[in-house]
Amino acid sequence: MASYTPKNILITGAAGFIASHVANRLIRSYPDYKIVVLDKLDYCSNLKNLFPSRSSANFKFVKGDIASADLVNYLLITESIDTIMHFAAQTHVDNSFGNSFEFTKNNIYGTHVLLEACKVTGQIRRFIHVSTDEVYGETDEDAVVGNHEASQLLPTNPYSATKAGAEMLVMAYGRSYGLPVITTRGNNVYGPNQFPEKLIPKFILLAMRGKPLPIHGDGSNVRSYLYCEDVAEAFEVILHRGEVGHVYNIGTKKERRVIDVAKDICKLFNMDPEKSIQFVENRPFNDQRYFLDDQKLKNLGWSERTVWEEGLKKTMEWYINNPEWWGDVTGALLPHPRMLMMPGGIERQLDESEKYDSGSSEFKENSHETKMVAPSPKSTDTPNKSPFKFLIYGKTGWIGGLLGKLCEKQGIPFEYGRGRLEDRSSLLSDIHAIKPTHVFNAAGVTGRPNVDWCESHKAETIRANVAGTLTLADVCRENGLLMMNFATGCIFEYNASHPEGSGVGFKEEDTPNFTGSFYSKTKAMVEELLKEYDNVCTLRVRMPISSDLNNPRNFITKISRYNKVVNIPNSMTILDELLPISIEMAKRNLRGIWNFTNPGVVSHNEILEMYKKYIDPEFKWANFTLEEQAKVIVAPRSNNEMDATKLKTEFPELLPIKESLIKYVFEPNKKTSA
Repeated sequence: MASYTPKNILITGAAGFIASHVANRLIRSYPDYKIVVLDKLDYCSNLKNLFPSRSSANFKFVKGDIASADLVNYLLITESIDTIMHFAAQTHVDNSFGNSFEFTKNNIYGTHVLLEACKVTGQIRRFIHVSTDEVYGETDEDAVVGNHEASQLLPTNPYSATKAGAEMLVMAYGRSYGLPVITTRGNNVYGPNQFPEKLIPKFILLAMRGKPLPIHGDGSNVRSYLYCEDVAEAFEVILHRGEVGHVYNIGTKKERRVIDVAKDICKLFNMDPEKSIQFVENRPFNDQRYFLDDQKLKNLGWSERTVWEEGLKKTMEWYINNPEWWGDVTGALLPHPRMLMMPGGIERQLDESEKYDSGSSEFKENSHETKMVAPSPKSTDTPNKSPFKFLIYGKTGWIGGLLGKLCEKQGIPFEYGRGRLEDRSSLLSDIHAIKPTHVFNAAGVTGRPNVDWCESHKAETIRANVAGTLTLADVCRENGLLMMNFATGCIFEYNASHPEGSGVGFKEEDTPNFTGSFYSKTKAMVEELLKEYDNVCTLRVRMPISSDLNNPRNFITKISRYNKVVNIPNSMTILDELLPISIEMAKRNLRGIWNFTNPGVVSHNEILEMYKKYIDPEFKWANFTLEEQAKVIVAPRSNNEMDATKLKTEFPELLPIKESLIKYVFEPNKKTSA
């Protein structure tokens, strides 16, 4: 049996699930091989998957897209690549029903770019293309012999169709240009690090949260599962012993119904399957069975090692020990997830543990550095095209206006919506004309000049805050768009469970308890209804403050002009720090409810003391009680502390409220020698 020894391997998509296990294995086992990883860090990739290799001398990470011909050619030449292991792809079937063009772009066009680069450079000795068992289509339920490598390809969904299309290109380049290609087609893979849109990690995370496990259809669909380390070993064998021009199935004869997988996970978590399994609507086409003949690979010396029970237990333990590995994955845990990726492609942004310096990317963890190479930019008069375009509602509002300025500053294309929120046809007209990737809703009624106005204009308040917001959310959902919705935290009031000064804040999942103002009633009502929309990210703003101390809507401006103020600690939102974070949240496609405040609380008097220290040493004010305040206002005001842990976890750099006030508001406006 002929053997092959590579020198410099390019692994595409290696921050993803399967490829990261392959990359870590090769880096660990073959220190003489140089491994270059190319990954654009899409939503289901994570640099943390490559942490075991970050200090290895034979490892190099490059952030980039396989669809960039310049980058791919540059890497092949400068890194003297002789071997490509091509894993990069969009792989989730559910997503392909919602955004099939992204699958064509990534899976077919991206593969074509790689193949053309191999042809042009003429230095590749092995091109291993990673495909899927789904290209064979559905296997007969009573078949006793699985699909073999020469079986006809009959894909049944957009995902498998794009993988079959990519295979045709690989085969054509092998025949036309003599490219040394090898193709693999694998069964389902499971194990640590897998993004939880896939069945097993999704069920495990749902079980960890005590939530039902949704099964498409009746759960009778049959699948075969291989543990990730066994699959990594299979690729190691194919790399060294695979024969050019051949296809290899990576499979197992052990099959399981989806409902049996769910029952096994229930057993691990001591859950009652009868109560914990939930049957949901089937997806558009759900192949009943995939069954492979894997004898050809076994002839190379590979065999499955990990038994199902052992692999499932290892996987469960990993997710229990790493519950925040992927951040907020609420959207992925839905019965029918959609990745909400837009034309132009949206890459997942890096969290704190994954940060790199643009242009010279390197891991920042500990003292180890893994250099990133990037092609020298060509001289051009055309600026890089942004993958985003925002549609913003609330042009004349404070937050809406600031969002537009931020977009201009960051070079993000945006337009303000012209339609009225409660007018569905005008919203559709905006979306069809502007073609946004995200919609920001900063519109609504807060009161003129304050929330007391809402008490005597209830119909107008309902129309804007409830009917309008729900209509926009529904139109966005219909068009596959994420809606960033600026809401309010003024739906809570200190109580026995959350006493003033206790440091116990209201969490995202807590039920609103403040009904003192009609404005707050409408905001609590619409927030509850928006929970039924999986395309909405609700940001609870409280007592917003900005560095513009001339703005009459600024909380500091307001209280500095009052004759008397109450003195109660509250959570607040520093817009200069948090509005840029809202844009990052959109880029990360985050959803669900978020307490959009700085951590901690600050009282009216503490703010005014800062005002006196930094702005006006002669400033004076007086306090009055809530009872005294009630005599000069129509509706009571909400006072509370919000728990900002969720936001702080996603954005660790977020400052506590008092530090943020000094950094973003008082220091820039400083007029004293304080």
